[in-house]
Amino acid sequence: MNEKSTWKMNGFVGLLFFFALTGLTVYAFVEGQIIVGIVLSIVDCILLTMFTVVQPNQAMVVTFFGDYKGTIRRSGMWLTIPFSTRKKISLRVRNFNSIKLKVNDVEGNPIEIAAVVVFRVVDSAKALFEVDNYKQFVEIQSETALRHVASKYPYDNFESVGYSLRSNADEVAGEISRELQERLKSAGVEVMEARLTHLAYSTEIASAMLQRQQAAAIISARQKIVEGAVGMVQMAILQLQEQGVIELDDERKAAMINNLMVAIVSDRAASPVINTGSVY
Repeated sequence: MNEKSTWKMNGFVGLLFFFALTGLTVYAFVEGQIIVGIVLSIVDCILLTMFTVVQPNQAMVVTFFGDYKGTIRRSGMWLTIPFSTRKKISLRVRNFNSIKLKVNDVEGNPIEIAAVVVFRVVDSAKALFEVDNYKQFVEIQSETALRHVASKYPYDNFESVGYSLRSNADEVAGEISRELQERLKSAGVEVMEARLTHLAYSTEIASAMLQRQQAAAIISARQKIVEGAVGMVQMAILQLQEQGVIELDDERKAAMINNLMVAIVSDRAASPVINTGSVY
């Protein structure tokens, strides 16, 4: 079932016609034309059932004895099919905040995750007739898509290969949007955006994972420090030799490298020892 337009007419023109018909009805009764007055009264009552008002960013779905006749999207007062049933449906942009879900990531670690989904109705017929309750349908499908995508990736990627939920939030959000759009297509809903609002390890493993993250950060920092220290030592020895400041044999060169590496790599400030010469 797809949305289609239904017959409608300007409601203000219909209002003028209603007042004119009412005046004719009164005149007919006054003049004693009872049959004419009754007929005009019936037409007047039928005309009353045709009026409907559509608010901005709202659609009016028209059904006639169980048969879908179409939708009125333009705001204003209209005349439409008499004795029809009309249901209002909002076309405004709205959002859904999911609850914090407990999910196992691809490595089996329990995590807590939540997202916000921004959506709107683009097909009023599907939203009303294809699903029982499109709002509830959006909520359930949003949580299902969030669980499915969260279980495909690790929370954090310590080897820096591939996607992770923490490091690639934009890519993960894009995949959630695409999967959710596919799920909600049958309900006539367009997913405009989906973003993660909460992401954390579950409480039972949070402290252990925090220690793992700290250890990984310390190792990464030490690697950078060592790489820099090696370059600095090489540059210092090379400049001393090129400028002829001092001649170093292999033993003294090894001792200097050891002292420089200790001074640079150590996490504490070095305490220099001044050598003033030998007593003998």
